[in-house]
Amino acid sequence: MDTEIRALDNLCKVLYESIDGTRRLQAEQNLAELTSSPDCLRRCMLLLQSGTAPFAHMVASNTLMKLLSSKIGVSLQQRLELNTYLLHYLDERSAALPPFVLSSLYQLFARITKLGWHDYDMDSQTFPFREPVSTIIKLAEKNSDKGPLAVQLLAVLVSDVNSAVGFETITKQRKTASSFRDGYLFDIFELSTSMLRKTVSGGRISERELSAVSSLLQLSLNCLSFDFIGSLADETNDDNATVQVPTLWRLAFTDGELITMFFRLYNELPIELTTRVLQNIVQLSSLRRTLFSNPERQTYLTHIVKGVKAIMEQPDKLRQQESFHEFCRIVSRLKGNYQLIELMKVEEYSTVIALLADFTEQSLRAYEFSANSTYYLLSFWQRMVSSVPYVKAADPHLLNLYCPKITATYVESRLQYARAVARGDIGDDPLDDQGAIQQVMEQIAIICRCEYEKSAELIVRLFDHDYTIYERSGSNPPSAEARESVACLTWLVTIIGAAIQGRASYSNCEEHDVVDGNLICRVLKLMELSDSRLSAGMPGNFKLEVAYLYMLDQFRKIYVSDQIQKISKVYDQLEKNLGLQDETAIITIYARKIITNLKYWGAEEKLVEDSLVLLNELSLGFSAGRRLMRLPDIQLLLNNHSCEHFSFLSSEADLMTMRSRTTFYASLMRLLCLDLNDNDATFYSFMQPLTDAVREIYDVFAMSAPTVDQERVKRAVVGLCRDLRGISTACHTKYVFSMLFDWMYPNVFSILVRSVDVWADCTEVVSPIMKLLVELCQNRQQRLQFEMSSCSAVLLFREVSKIICTYGTRMLALPKVVPENAYKQRYKNIGTVFAILKMALSGSYIPFGVFRLYGDTCLQDALAMFVKLLMYIPEEEFYSYSKIIQNFHALLESIAQDNMCFLSNIKPEVFTVLMRYIEQATVSLDAVVVTASCSTLDLILNYLYRRLTRAAPPRAHVGAETEGENCIRALEAQPSLLPQMLSTILNASLFEDVKCQWSLSRPLLGLILLQEECFQQWKMELLANQPQDKRAAFEEAFTSLMDGVERNVSTRNKDTFTQNMNMFRKTIQEIIKGDVMSAVQPVPVADMMS
Repeated sequence: MDTEIRALDNLCKVLYESIDGTRRLQAEQNLAELTSSPDCLRRCMLLLQSGTAPFAHMVASNTLMKLLSSKIGVSLQQRLELNTYLLHYLDERSAALPPFVLSSLYQLFARITKLGWHDYDMDSQTFPFREPVSTIIKLAEKNSDKGPLAVQLLAVLVSDVNSAVGFETITKQRKTASSFRDGYLFDIFELSTSMLRKTVSGGRISERELSAVSSLLQLSLNCLSFDFIGSLADETNDDNATVQVPTLWRLAFTDGELITMFFRLYNELPIELTTRVLQNIVQLSSLRRTLFSNPERQTYLTHIVKGVKAIMEQPDKLRQQESFHEFCRIVSRLKGNYQLIELMKVEEYSTVIALLADFTEQSLRAYEFSANSTYYLLSFWQRMVSSVPYVKAADPHLLNLYCPKITATYVESRLQYARAVARGDIGDDPLDDQGAIQQVMEQIAIICRCEYEKSAELIVRLFDHDYTIYERSGSNPPSAEARESVACLTWLVTIIGAAIQGRASYSNCEEHDVVDGNLICRVLKLMELSDSRLSAGMPGNFKLEVAYLYMLDQFRKIYVSDQIQKISKVYDQLEKNLGLQDETAIITIYARKIITNLKYWGAEEKLVEDSLVLLNELSLGFSAGRRLMRLPDIQLLLNNHSCEHFSFLSSEADLMTMRSRTTFYASLMRLLCLDLNDNDATFYSFMQPLTDAVREIYDVFAMSAPTVDQERVKRAVVGLCRDLRGISTACHTKYVFSMLFDWMYPNVFSILVRSVDVWADCTEVVSPIMKLLVELCQNRQQRLQFEMSSCSAVLLFREVSKIICTYGTRMLALPKVVPENAYKQRYKNIGTVFAILKMALSGSYIPFGVFRLYGDTCLQDALAMFVKLLMYIPEEEFYSYSKIIQNFHALLESIAQDNMCFLSNIKPEVFTVLMRYIEQATVSLDAVVVTASCSTLDLILNYLYRRLTRAAPPRAHVGAETEGENCIRALEAQPSLLPQMLSTILNASLFEDVKCQWSLSRPLLGLILLQEECFQQWKMELLANQPQDKRAAFEEAFTSLMDGVERNVSTRNKDTFTQNMNMFRKTIQEIIKGDVMSAVQPVPVADMMS
């Protein structure tokens, strides 16, 4: 044993301390085998007990964490022993262990506790993994030497219970989190706040106490950050975040004493702890409104405002970036969680709003503070201005005094920043992050509309100053002054776009429309000047071009939309200053700008994409689309859209830039269809550049010459697929789509088959091909319902089947890829194949019975390939890919609907995997997946029940596949399969917050009829766990569940059962109401099978 310990200890030391990469890799591989070893638990315990290096404890802890979630797993008794051992180990050795080891061991304890939370000991009638939590809470309350250890354990436990890591499904996590919330969380929160109160009241805090205070602050923060109602699936979104504390907690907050205490802690604690204090205040400022009565809410808000005021009056601690950021979040929550009218009722409102305005201005001028932080300040002002219409005119909100100053400060500070960037004084340019810029512009759009004339006057003055400099600078390269003016104009054009955006479409303020017109005229005049220089061969400015497109898009949304009346004063200004007399003249400017960008900026993916998105949006509008179609520039574009005219259409273009070709051709085809009028010649003339491309690719494949440039051919195929996908997207009518299919068949399909055969390992080629097939198989507006004399639908499916089977055969023969590349290079395309087949099978345009009747195996081949591709993805990884899951379950539903006999013939092990996937999907968080999987399960159970209960053998149907025995064999080989499903669905229906109750109830009747003994066993186990005085009520509820339900799976019978199930669920919940939620435990399948 000593030799074994020394060997493991040495491996741990090499892994973390060796500078030799080869030795570290070998040590990592040897230790990785530890997890899969049947002796894993014993060895990890040895490492913890006798390992000498700190890293040995770390490896042991991490390995045990993996073991808990592995398929090998750990028995209940072993987990109990490990949990007890861990607590004793920490009690005895915590003082000697480094922080990183302690953190790892805390996490291990939390994970064991979380995963065993619902394990119930029938002998002792207790939940053994919950008892240590109560003990730890009491230990922390005693404030002994082990108090800090207990607090840290609780902090990690609260955080881990709030996380889904370690659980197979989010449903299990929510069940555990709800039980923990109802039974323990408030006690833990009360513990943290009561100990913090003692800290505040105890006078000066010693250095020794600071660590304990830090842990207490973290514990209280974790409690307040808990996902109380399971609503925070996206933790990245901080807007309108509300802390949904239970009503039972309300007395802890309503008097305002708690938040006042945290503001005191901010004043008294050293600067290194202020960030965590402010994080707590952020959460306390976000408590749900319904927790308070109106007077209580007003009192609570007053405490927050006073605290914010005190911080701004002594802002020294805000020089730390993290503290500044959290304070900005608090300011944002002031308006995010409270109404303007409530803020105005606070006695110190006028003082605080003035301080906030001054604080905002200073922050905007300070380059060192992150834009992510000032975003929250601007969010506060945006929401304040948005609320002004709901305030009585007589009430002094004072925003008209401060918002123009904030707008002016923002504009001037951005121009100063722009000049510094142009000079090279600052390296980071905010304009490089267009996503963040547009978020801020949405805020400026609202803020600048408060006293709009004042803000616009400043913008005009600054714009005219820099325009004059730009106009007179014709040198190449531009002077330093010219570069600064371009940088400033870029910001000003962007801000003007935001100002236009702020004009609400329902507003009728003519004075503001005149101001908008003046601003727009200036931008269009600047754009005309820069485009003329571009056509003269002078270099343009990429960021300025992006700003133009942003402004044009905002102008389109507000003033060029089909819903906007063209009597706006904006058009008067455009005619007066630029001679643009009507909307057609405006559309002409858009068309020319788009064409100019495509011609001169073809190598810039962002500009090409934004220009084509603008073209696409215009083509979607009814009046704008028709005006576009009549323009000579657009007619020229429709007749000249080859790579000779636009570089981004070339096969030499960057693959990322090629993605824009789909949008380009969707827009052009949509415009062409406006006046196509059954004119075949016009269509084929438009398709001529693509016809030439198809002929060239087809000839290259026919030659099979070794000298062919493979990369160039690949790019040509990718470009063709993207072009055709865009064209197909715009073909909404049967006539136009029929012309497209006739044009494609057979040469284009031959190219696609050959491409997936030759380049099955190249996802850059396969992915566009598969996405094109998804589009072609989609029956938009019944466009694939061809005439009775047409065989196009059958031909389409045959070609699609051929491409899928060719790709699948070639891909499955390829070597396995490394796990980190598996999704991108393999699984993603498999998911797209599922989507193709889903579209084809559910489109109701292919007579599938014809194939078997005439000996065509294309349907059988496609379904067989579906099974092979499905089994290629490891079962343990399958549910990691949401898009694949959605496509898979939608496809499986279509197969079960029309090809049930195929499912009865698949191999038993495959059928078993399908059923396991269906079971997991029934408790998914994705409602689409739940609905599809329940429908599939219902269809399978209907088939199985009817098959097992029918008296006579089925009649043979011409053209139908023969029923198989494999589905029956699978159920015989896996007797726990259906009982497991029954348990899962019953537990989900009764004990979990499931939104798709109707969908879940449909297969439940079939499961009960097929597994009556297991259902009775489940019922008896549930009753055995209930208090004696409630068992009769439970019995009565179970009796009513089957009232009026017959022994068949007809739709009418299921409707009756669904109604009964709905009442049954409500009755059960009413019976258990008032008890601790954990008192009613879901019945494990193991108990049902015993």
